[in-house]
Amino acid sequence: MNNAYTPNNAHIPIVTPPRRVGSSGHRSALKIILAIFALMVAVLLGLIVLLLIGSETGPIELIIGMICATLPVPIYIMLLLWIDRYESEPLWMLTTVFLWGALVAVFIAIILNTLNGAIVSAATNSARIGENFGAVISAPIVEESAKAFILFVLFFWKKDEFDGIVDGIVYAGMVGLGFAMTENILYYGRAVSGGAESLTFIFILRGMAAPFSHPLFTSMTGIGLGWSRQSNNGFVKVVAPVLGFMLAILLHATWNGTATYGGPVGFFAGYFLIMGPTFIITLMVIFFSLRREGRIVREFLYPDYQRGFFDPLEYEKLATIRGRMGLSWYAMTNKGVSGWRARRRYNQIASELAFHRCRVARGFAKDPNYAQQRENDYLYTLQELRQKLGMAAPSHGQQ
Repeated sequence: MNNAYTPNNAHIPIVTPPRRVGSSGHRSALKIILAIFALMVAVLLGLIVLLLIGSETGPIELIIGMICATLPVPIYIMLLLWIDRYESEPLWMLTTVFLWGALVAVFIAIILNTLNGAIVSAATNSARIGENFGAVISAPIVEESAKAFILFVLFFWKKDEFDGIVDGIVYAGMVGLGFAMTENILYYGRAVSGGAESLTFIFILRGMAAPFSHPLFTSMTGIGLGWSRQSNNGFVKVVAPVLGFMLAILLHATWNGTATYGGPVGFFAGYFLIMGPTFIITLMVIFFSLRREGRIVREFLYPDYQRGFFDPLEYEKLATIRGRMGLSWYAMTNKGVSGWRARRRYNQIASELAFHRCRVARGFAKDPNYAQQRENDYLYTLQELRQKLGMAAPSHGQQ
């Protein structure tokens, strides 16, 4: 088995005292204050959005719209997070992008789309032209820009958590789900006035037939950023995010345009000829991206397999989704829920170790000492989890 990576501590003992990963990380008071302040601002903007929606639909319609819009969201989030099988993203980052989409991006979109539509209506002396401009031109640009902003922030700020295409799709999907949830409150609230049949139709249309429209649009930006992150080509690094963002706008505009100008026929034509194929292509991208992540796990955990930290069967299973699920199921049937949780944690830490080494090998680690300390922490945590799972202590000889 070939392997190009050799960690610094593959053949030497750990010198720096290791720590359990994620057990007691220090957070400065300034960071906590800034986080609370940002959350308060986001909640305030969200309340303003609900106030604007309620002023148009009425309070009862607003409440019904909120119930219909939020009920299916946990299911969609579970489906989206299932994609991230190797290195799950931090909960606080997933929550941040979801709230950004649900509270901040929607607020930006309402203000700018309303303003742009009003300007065009006044300039053309036609309310209909203003509405169409808002739907086909303004909405795609404004909404995709508002959603993409948080993705670019994470891309440049959290390089240790934005590793590739799968991460880009997951973060983009979360911000899109948040945006769609709040937007659907307005559509469902409007539909309430038309009676139960109207509400049912809109719910089936937006909540069941096309629940992933916004996540799918924004996933193009996520794919572009992820491709840039995992590529070593300088041209791709610069161009891929731009192309992904432009494709998100184009896909969004095409979808809105078919519904605006084509009526029901245009909607279904866009659904089956554009959204359907795009969704299938995105699933294929996810499939091949997951295979790439499996290869990263296999390559960068190979030194640990060589020195006997992983036995051959465990090493092979850690590099495949089916194998990891099998390990978790075995822990569940033999040690119950606590064993299942420990096994999932073990799988996660093993993946984080592999991706950490991958980032170091590609030159993303600015501080070698910190990078080495982080690796030591991962290994220490794995050793603790092995004991909790009742696994044999790893040997340190070559196999």
